[in-house]
Amino acid sequence: MLYHHHGMGQGFSGDYHEYFGLHVDEDALVYLMLANHLIHTLYPESITIAEDVSGMPALCSPISQGGCGFDYRLAMAIPDKWIQLLKEFKDEDWNMGNIVHTLTNRRYLEKCIAYAESHDQALVGDKTLAFWLMDAEMYTNMSVLSPFTPVIDRGIQLHKMIRLITHALGGEGYLNFMGNEFGHPEWLDFPRIGNNESYHYARRQFHLTDDDLLRYKFLNNFDRDMNKLEERCNWLSAPQAYVSEKHEDNKVIAFERANLLFIFNFHPSKSYTDYRVGTKSPGKFKIVLDSDAAEYGGHQRLDHNTDFFSEAFAHNGLSYSLLFKYKSSRRIYMGHGLPHFSTIFSPLKMVPAPHFVNHHIIYIELCAKDSGIK
Repeated sequence: MLYHHHGMGQGFSGDYHEYFGLHVDEDALVYLMLANHLIHTLYPESITIAEDVSGMPALCSPISQGGCGFDYRLAMAIPDKWIQLLKEFKDEDWNMGNIVHTLTNRRYLEKCIAYAESHDQALVGDKTLAFWLMDAEMYTNMSVLSPFTPVIDRGIQLHKMIRLITHALGGEGYLNFMGNEFGHPEWLDFPRIGNNESYHYARRQFHLTDDDLLRYKFLNNFDRDMNKLEERCNWLSAPQAYVSEKHEDNKVIAFERANLLFIFNFHPSKSYTDYRVGTKSPGKFKIVLDSDAAEYGGHQRLDHNTDFFSEAFAHNGLSYSLLFKYKSSRRIYMGHGLPHFSTIFSPLKMVPAPHFVNHHIIYIELCAKDSGIK
């Protein structure tokens, strides 16, 4: 509705001449401004979110500044990027710089809602993230009584990593599409002539997380604790992250946000010991969220009693750094060390993020000596 051409046969490259001119429907813009003004005046606690593929500037700017007055806009490129990576690229060919660019590509002071998947991916004709990762094995090997196959192991670990890095780096809000929190295995399809008016796939199987014999509970547990951690640390309301590392060979991404240091190792086969990561904060770090923990479907290879200390050793443009000593046990699954992990450090507490055999996330918050936090 923003344009007279309605986006038909029109592409958007981000050049500003595409957003300003006679092709813009000024009546539509005025309508949106009026709608947001009324909503926020009559119901001040309301939140409005713009779903716009074109990237129209100022949609989330205040009306007093000439904007449309939305509170947030959907970061619609993020779920498409994850699906593209899973469909078209091998794990070892993932481009760390491109992932970071997609997650952080938003205008200053225009708040975005990040999400890993939505109905666009879950509707019939496409697949959910979990289904792209594990496909048919979700029907046969999601039981804790069945072997932990390489496909299921990789899928569970990457699913955790994708959600966490999207949550932490992708915006100022996070959207969870129903079922994504536990890796829903199937698509959505509403009754229509093509499926004989069937309601079979017009559902979300929330009971899967309640079955202790199924591995869906691990993904759900991680989602729960990831969100609890954000409620405590408030990274979504913090300024945009400072990304200190996007290492293409090591497949490592490191960034700081809300006084936390996040480290992700997306490498499918390499684990690292004594890996140095830069930080702006001096102090003591301790693991508080570990994706390799048993409750998240991990292999319990991290010692949660280990403390990490940053030192005055400049690294990647930051004044301090620390060595992350990851000691992988002999239980290396299918020849994979400890690839795919992520870690978060903050000057308040160490938070181990989720991590797993082929894909690990370690969430670590830094613990300052005088923080007063137990």
